Amino acid sequence: MFDPISRRPALRLALTLLAACAGLAAHAQSAWPTAKPITLIVPFGAGGNVDVTARLIGQKLSERLKQTVIIENVAGAGGIVGVEKAVRAAPDGYTLLLGADSPIAIAKLVSPAAVRYDGVKDLAPIGLVTTAPMVIVARPGLPVNNLADVIRLAKEKPGQLSYATSGVGTVLHLTMELIKDTSKIYMVHVPYRGGAQIMTDVIGNQVDLAMVVSVTATPHIHGKKLKGIAVTDGRRVASLPEVPTVAETPGFKGFDMVSWTGLFAPAQTPTAVVERLNRELMAVLHTDEMRAKLAEGGALAGSGSVVEFARFVQKEQSRYAGIVKAANIHD
Repeated sequence: MFDPISRRPALRLALTLLAACAGLAAHAQSAWPTAKPITLIVPFGAGGNVDVTARLIGQKLSERLKQTVIIENVAGAGGIVGVEKAVRAAPDGYTLLLGADSPIAIAKLVSPAAVRYDGVKDLAPIGLVTTAPMVIVARPGLPVNNLADVIRLAKEKPGQLSYATSGVGTVLHLTMELIKDTSKIYMVHVPYRGGAQIMTDVIGNQVDLAMVVSVTATPHIHGKKLKGIAVTDGRRVASLPEVPTVAETPGFKGFDMVSWTGLFAPAQTPTAVVERLNRELMAVLHTDEMRAKLAEGGALAGSGSVVEFARFVQKEQSRYAGIVKAANIHD
C-alpha cells in the first residue's frame, strides 16, 4: 500500500519529534512539582494580613506537595508590582501569586494607562483563599450610632463629613462609594497609606469616619475608642455581634461586599497543575486548624472549584467596574 508519509523523511522526522516533545511535556506535567521549589509571590510587604495568610497557606501546601514553597514579597504600587511579576513568570506551576481584590480586579479600572495587565485574562485563577468583612467606624465625638444616622447627618451637612480608607481604588474605597451612591449623600474621601494611621486620626477626631477591615477595627470598637457603625458582610461578624450590617439599614437590602484574597498562577499554566493546586488548597483551607488561624486575622476560609473562583473574580470585576464608572474614580 502506498504510504505518502514514509516517502517523505522530513515530514516523518517532524512528526516523530512532535510526538517526543508531547511525551516530554506530559511527563514534565505529571512530574510536577518535583523539578524545583515553588515561589509564592505576595504583592505586599512582610507582616501584613496578606503576607501572614500566604505564609500559613505556603507552609501547608509545602507539606502536602512535598516541595519547598518560598514566600517572595514584591511590594509596590498597592500590589501592582507583585502582580506584574507573577503575570510575566513562566506558566509552569513553579510561580504562584496570592492576589487580593484591589490589584487583581480594580487597579486596571482605576489606572488603565499605568496597569499593564488584566487580572482576569493574564492570570489563571486557582482558588478563593479568604474573604473578610469591612467595617465602617466613626470618631468618638460624631453624633451617630448606625449607618442610618450617618446618612441623615451627611444629608444635613453635605460635603462636611470626611471618611478615610487605605487608598484610592481600593475595595474599601469602592465599598464606601457604593454606599454613598445608594443613599445619595456626599462625603469627602481622605486616602491614607495604611490602617494604623487611619485609626490614630479617627480616634483623635481628625477624620469623621473610616472604612477598614474588621480585624483592624475590632479592638478599637471593643475598647470604646471608636464607634462601630456597620459591617459590609451580609451577616454580622462574630467578633462584633453588636454592630449591624449595612444590609440591615433601610434601602440596603441584600448589600454584601467583602475584601478577598485568592491563589493564582500565570495564564497558560497547565490545567492539570491548576486543578491539583485547587484540590490541595481546598484540603488545607477545610482543616479546623487553618480556619481557626484565619479567623484570628478576621478572615473566613474560601472554598470552591477553579471554575467557581474564575466566575467569582469576573463577577467582582464587573461589579467594581460599575462603581468606578458611577463614582468617576481615577488615579
